[in-house]
Amino acid sequence: MQISVVIPSYNRRHTLQRALQSIVEQSSPVDEVILVDDGSSDGSAEMVARAFPTVRLIRQPNLGVSAARNRGIEAARYDWIALLDSDDSWLPTKIEKIRAAQRRAPDFVLFHSDEIWIRRGVRVNPKHKHRKHGGWIFEQCLPLCAISPSAAVIRKSVLQELGMFDESLPACEDYDLWLRLSHRFPVCYLDETLIVKYGGHEDQLSRQHPAMDQFRARALHRLLCDHDLTPAQQAAATRELLTRLDILLKGASRHDNRALLDEFVPLREYWCKVETGVVSC
Repeated sequence: MQISVVIPSYNRRHTLQRALQSIVEQSSPVDEVILVDDGSSDGSAEMVARAFPTVRLIRQPNLGVSAARNRGIEAARYDWIALLDSDDSWLPTKIEKIRAAQRRAPDFVLFHSDEIWIRRGVRVNPKHKHRKHGGWIFEQCLPLCAISPSAAVIRKSVLQELGMFDESLPACEDYDLWLRLSHRFPVCYLDETLIVKYGGHEDQLSRQHPAMDQFRARALHRLLCDHDLTPAQQAAATRELLTRLDILLKGASRHDNRALLDEFVPLREYWCKVETGVVSC
């Protein structure tokens, strides 16, 4: 199992050294590390070139996390892609445990694990809804992002087949990809904490985009329109889309956000008709 690590980074010098050091300290070394610097202005690329000279450094204008990940995936030399966000880190046995799991279960196309959460420097316990799963997890992927990118190791060919990350989504791009993957493939879950996720900082995407359900709703709408779901998957995704739309539109009405209302009120009307059988999608 030859692994290329892909790290997108934008002005994350303050966390990037921790992320890269966690790769260096792996008990089973990776085969390649690619850092895609997404137009940083904080000197992080220069720091990486000086402190981690074996890292393949790719620079691009600031095009967003999806474009940065996709650029790194396209450049990767090896068959497996391990994603790592620039503000997260791996525990030392992550790659060793993933490789062992792949030897035991070679037919899986994605491996992921449990995680430790650190928020503003304090360890917190995930809620029950954040529990990770393996197997056919499409329905677990509907309400929230069920796989942390930093935990995922994925076949490159499958990412290419799926179309990789959607660059039109400024956030929830991982939610969108896992939906497109999980309705077609089962995934392998390692019930071990192998990564550390750090949250609560100002530059998190979730803090920059308050109405996150708009991106989930767009992802679900496109999934329902463009992909060959089973009847059960179609029904579950439609229910979830209507739930997301109800939440989104309540907030848009409260704040008189005309742009969101104009986009999503007709969408809700359409999918209500689909659910009740008035129209077929």
